[in-house]
Amino acid sequence: MTSLETVKQYYACFNNKDWAGMLALLHPEVRHEPNQGEPRIGIKLFTEFLQHMDESYEETLTEMVFFDEPTGERVAVEFVVNGIYKKGEEGLPEAHNQTYILPAAAFLGLKDGKISRVTTYYNLPLWIQLVSE
Repeated sequence: MTSLETVKQYYACFNNKDWAGMLALLHPEVRHEPNQGEPRIGIKLFTEFLQHMDESYEETLTEMVFFDEPTGERVAVEFVVNGIYKKGEEGLPEAHNQTYILPAAAFLGLKDGKISRVTTYYNLPLWIQLVSE
């Protein structure tokens, strides 16, 4: 698979809640750089993150636009997150199945045919506003 195909498959797995499929596309030392907080290094920590997200959020990504570059080392994707906030988190509003629609983007690095970095960006104050209404 090309880098672009790998990233498209990764997000197809996300939308299908195929966590094992997502994890299979990751480099063993994947670096996950979330919008907030410290980076997570390695599949074990990324797996724990996915489990937490699955408990707290129900999300589907739409309006996906992918961008790649000639070396195949980086892919970017812009998308809209369509979500339900299922379980509250410390420092965030209480959860009671609020819905939200939020623009976001991710930048991915690839190494040895696997995703070696996932950096995600979204507007956290806007998300807080959406789930607080």
